[in-house]
Amino acid sequence: MNNETNSDLSVATFGTGCFWCTEAVFQTMQGVHKVVSGYSGGQRANPTYEQVCSGATGHAECVQVTYDPNQVSYAELLEAFFRSHDPTTLNRQGNDVGTQYRSVIFYHNEGQHQLAEEAVKELDKSGAYSNPIVTEISPAETFYPAEAYHQNYFINNPGQGYCAFVVAPKVEKFKKVFKEKLKPEFV
Repeated sequence: MNNETNSDLSVATFGTGCFWCTEAVFQTMQGVHKVVSGYSGGQRANPTYEQVCSGATGHAECVQVTYDPNQVSYAELLEAFFRSHDPTTLNRQGNDVGTQYRSVIFYHNEGQHQLAEEAVKELDKSGAYSNPIVTEISPAETFYPAEAYHQNYFINNPGQGYCAFVVAPKVEKFKKVFKEKLKPEFV
């Protein structure tokens, strides 16, 4: 799968549980041009949200991030990925349980693959987490954008219960840790 959307931009695909949280975090980062919520890593073509939520399709809720590698590196995106969720819980993030909520990196080229493997080894060796990292690292497969109402969900629904009580605190924590890497409108 080609990681270039044009000569200047690259693509990364990550799953950290609920894609509303993941999308909201990556949208704040300098160098990120677009974040699309969707599904990848499963067996069914064109799955719906309901089908993915059933756990029967094998897909993970994930985001596809289009970014400018001259402004934000893949290594920095990996750092954001690992700091924005718990990569030590298998098929679970908070109250979201099932394979669709697994921690996963879908790499688009061998460079991304190597950086992801190295990041996991370094984090495990460092003792940053009390449990081993269980993040799946797999080649990027077909990415299916989620339904339109899932796109920009936090931006469009900040007062919705899940957004107010789950997404907003994650975004605020992320903004404190990554303030030097935020787009000016999020500082």
